[in-house]
Amino acid sequence: MKDWLEEIHWNADGLVPAIAQDHKTGRVLMMAWMNREALALTVAENRAIYWSRSRGKLWRKGEESGHVQQLHELRLDCDADVVILMVEQLGGIACHTGRQSCFYRVFEEGGWKTVDPVLKDPHAIYAAGHSHE
Repeated sequence: MKDWLEEIHWNADGLVPAIAQDHKTGRVLMMAWMNREALALTVAENRAIYWSRSRGKLWRKGEESGHVQQLHELRLDCDADVVILMVEQLGGIACHTGRQSCFYRVFEEGGWKTVDPVLKDPHAIYAAGHSHE
């Protein structure tokens, strides 16, 4: 049986873009990167685990905020170079700004307009001294 991880076209850095969507509404919550280990662990633990390029380490979504993404379905696109995670976003907040989605700005009249409210103050989500996930 072919190793499913071998079928993915990893980029030059050994990463694949991963889009998290709400499994009920289909809303795009966020985009992050995964390496081979992150994707294997995501499947093994049934929760979203990404690769933090800035910190150079695995990042279990929700490890600081409590906003875990439980995996419902994993999909691979036709070119095998992007994955989609259909998730249940615990707490209803995916973004480190305290919003439901990282995609909270809409292009209108030549500029970016914020259209989604902050559901929880980021300072209340993350302990002092911690950077966002």
